[in-house]
Amino acid sequence: MIYTIAFLDEIQDDLIASFDYYEQQAVGLGDEFLTSVDAAIHYIRRHPLQYQKIFLETRKINLRRFPSGVYYVIDNDKILITAVMHLFRNPTEWKLRAI
Repeated sequence: MIYTIAFLDEIQDDLIASFDYYEQQAVGLGDEFLTSVDAAIHYIRRHPLQYQKIFLETRKINLRRFPSGVYYVIDNDKILITAVMHLFRNPTEWKLRAI
């Protein structure tokens, strides 16, 4: 099955905030963060059921190099990305977007 990917509007804010933070740490680190997010989303698209549900219908994949997770919901042939968040910042904030 081929899944389409959709994003909540808040994802843009999540990515900008994280990108800016990592770029302040080291030039180019923000780009590496975005590349890591992109790789996680491509993996989710190929293996959406790989990760178990953690709350209601929400699943999460952790990024390999960064302490962040990509939260998503599977809805028929669509994968909805609901959050990209630092795992330790506020561990329950993503639940506000849970479906």
